[in-house]
Amino acid sequence: MKNNREYEIAWQGLKPGPHTYVYDIDNRFMLEKGFEDESLQNWKAQITLGFDKHENFFMLHFDIDGTVTTPCDRCGDDFDMKLWDEFNLIIKLTNDETAVIEDDDDVVFIPWSETVIDISGWLYEFLLLSVPLQHVHPDGANGVSGCNPDALRLLNELSESDIEEQATKTLWKGLDALKDESEDDAEPELV
Repeated sequence: MKNNREYEIAWQGLKPGPHTYVYDIDNRFMLEKGFEDESLQNWKAQITLGFDKHENFFMLHFDIDGTVTTPCDRCGDDFDMKLWDEFNLIIKLTNDETAVIEDDDDVVFIPWSETVIDISGWLYEFLLLSVPLQHVHPDGANGVSGCNPDALRLLNELSESDIEEQATKTLWKGLDALKDESEDDAEPELV
């Protein structure tokens, strides 16, 4: 993958204190990072990065807001799912000239010789973490589900018929017949 300087922060030229960066993320960025899940498309996210520079460390705050198109887990219709989350990261500077050492999930160590910080990997990771596990239409203002009403009606019909079928067909019915046969064949034990 080519190096995209848009996601690099040259920290040595920054004055101490807070700085703000805004990144607009779309499908192009996700494809460049290797994202291949076809169920999540039309990425439209804005990540606001608060970068607070201190003498020996940096405090980063990622604020994610946006949408992604995905099929609903309940009805199957596509909808724009809301993305939102916040993540904090601390970058500590070290005299160790070796490669970047990730010691903790929230703390990253980089050598003083690194003059530029590439944050594209963190943008990608935090954006994926902001996707909810359940992809379900949100309820409307009136409290009614945003799902396809025909699909919901069909799901309700199927679940009702499934309950009735289970009531008439017990799991242990065949085992009861085996139990009766084994009792007839058993000889009483003599003590």
